[in-house]
Amino acid sequence: MLLSMGTLLGVCKKLDFGQSVPKHGLLLLHWFANVINIDNNNVLRLTFDPNTEDFGSHHYGNYENMLDPVPWGYRYFTVGNLYEETSDELPQYVLHPPVREYEGDNRDRIIFRVRETNPRVHIIDQVYLTQHFRPEEFQGTRYDPDHTYPISTNLLREISEIPYPELWRRLQTRDDNIHLHLFAKPSNTVSH
Repeated sequence: MLLSMGTLLGVCKKLDFGQSVPKHGLLLLHWFANVINIDNNNVLRLTFDPNTEDFGSHHYGNYENMLDPVPWGYRYFTVGNLYEETSDELPQYVLHPPVREYEGDNRDRIIFRVRETNPRVHIIDQVYLTQHFRPEEFQGTRYDPDHTYPISTNLLREISEIPYPELWRRLQTRDDNIHLHLFAKPSNTVSH
């Protein structure tokens, strides 16, 4: 899918952090954008092994068929559960944000699809920001398809270019449109 700047901004407008997406999701997305490698050809590579549950990551089966079926040689993974045994590898600003309103309630996750042609090279071709249903919705641990958003390579690159102190400064402005201020930079069309 090709995402133009207009589409990218449309996605960002939907990512209403604190309303439709937990604010903690922004911190999680910032961490993820900085822990992957994005090369000049917009190829995303993991710098960790999700098969060994690094950063609390683990296989996501897509049993609800919320996302595209997995082609041969690919797998979905999820990361962001703060209660996983290995999630203590996440940075402190994700585990314990300095401002309470960004703590979240452990519902937000990142789902990514990896091509596994080589056990040491993990190429990502899809990234989503999602969240579990609220407990009062009685959906168990399912992800909410109405609050699952594709994240483009371009958006990940832009987020990765914001140093954490600058991100935190922008977040502390308490601007309701923080996502537009964070991501509203001119950019080229990117395939993702």
